[in-house]
Amino acid sequence: MIFITVGAIAGAGVVTGLLFAFSNFVMRALAMLPSKEGMFAMQQINEKIINPVFLAFFLGTPLLCLMIGVYGAMHLRAIGSAFLLAGSLLNLIGPFGITMLCNVPLNNRLAQADAAEAEAVWPEYQIRWQRWNHARTYIGLISIVFLALGLANSGF
Repeated sequence: MIFITVGAIAGAGVVTGLLFAFSNFVMRALAMLPSKEGMFAMQQINEKIINPVFLAFFLGTPLLCLMIGVYGAMHLRAIGSAFLLAGSLLNLIGPFGITMLCNVPLNNRLAQADAAEAEAVWPEYQIRWQRWNHARTYIGLISIVFLALGLANSGF
């Protein structure tokens, strides 16, 4: 279980770090561009991010968290298990769940927009997308803290 937990912490760090970069500066930089250019840049980012390296972290981390969550639930009385369960659930809800339920549908709608719609589509997209991105980033950070506390207190 130690290697699974370390892998989940590393994967959550990579994914949450990416989300943090978007919250901290990427979206602000794109917002400074004219709407057509900002929208086009985000469309390209959304297309290029779907690659094997990203998908390995984005899909692999929740899989590891699912295993940790099952372990934590089955060993709830063990020291550190509550932290492991909480951290894994937060990762499944935040970086993975919010992405799939909120950000991906927004990205799909943006992908269908053309340059003529940029003035109407891009500002609204930014507001809604960033709101969800901030949420999944902070939940991801809390998830990492709980996973680390679970590992530190687990006695593996």
